[in-house]
Amino acid sequence: MRQAGRYLPEYRELKAKHGFLKMVRTPELAAEASLQPVRRFAFDAAILFSDILVIPEALGQGYAFRDEGGIAMERRLENRAMIEALAPEDSVPERLSYVADALAILKRELAGRTALLGFGGSPWTLATYMVEGGSSEDFARVKALFYEDRTAFDLLLGKLTAALIAYFRMQIHAGADAIQIFDSWGGVVAGQDYEAASLKWIRAIIAAMPEGFPIIIFGKGTSAHLADQAFTGARVLSIDASNELAAVRRSLPGNVAVQGNLDPVILNTTPEIARREATRLLESMRGSAGHIVNLGHGILPEAKIGCVEAMVHAVTSWRIPR
Repeated sequence: MRQAGRYLPEYRELKAKHGFLKMVRTPELAAEASLQPVRRFAFDAAILFSDILVIPEALGQGYAFRDEGGIAMERRLENRAMIEALAPEDSVPERLSYVADALAILKRELAGRTALLGFGGSPWTLATYMVEGGSSEDFARVKALFYEDRTAFDLLLGKLTAALIAYFRMQIHAGADAIQIFDSWGGVVAGQDYEAASLKWIRAIIAAMPEGFPIIIFGKGTSAHLADQAFTGARVLSIDASNELAAVRRSLPGNVAVQGNLDPVILNTTPEIARREATRLLESMRGSAGHIVNLGHGILPEAKIGCVEAMVHAVTSWRIPR
């Protein structure tokens, strides 16, 4: 869950020198940012350094970061004609070849010692940025498109689904051992509409992946839909911090693993608290199979190195009695 970031001094130095977008688009820099946390901590996986918005950019809708925070797209999708004008999905592998190149470097550097995760946003989450024109507080425009012009909405989501299928296949070919799909804004969809607005598109993506390839779904605020997510073909559900993980584990089929779900704010506190809460999470899952320890959302810029170290040590030193 966003291993690299502003909490790492070496990352801050790299970003100050090159800037975020250059780092994303330069394979050597993206690989370096991906490797920095793995060099510091005993993580079981390295996560590709990139951004979910490379897909809209590859389709012809660039992005930037607002000075006051949040995302700004270079324009917003106003009508069906603008959706139709987006680039075709077969252009994605060429336009995002820098991602494949970064993964190839990482695969070589990791040399099989550490797993390598790729990722991307869900079609719904990407559509929110593209229709709203960036970050949003109420998601009114994209919801209006869903309710008022379902044909145009489905056209956009279909294009995004096809683009993500091409993108994930490229990542797998380049060496990714698993793919995580971030449905970061799935929780803003009205409950009865989650299937039509988001989940059916995720299901189509998973169905198009190589048989048995591990896909992880993270849906923030989508706890009411975990059972449905479990039957998409995903191998792992990443659970946000608002849920009791042990209860979620008991409610899901045994062939679906869970990932999570330590509150990221704990890493902003003290090493003692980080160790205590990580151990509490582990103990709550004692006797349960299929648990990947992780955060319940992305690591925060205020996270302290000592807290991350304490959390990792608590996990790697924890033992299940024989």
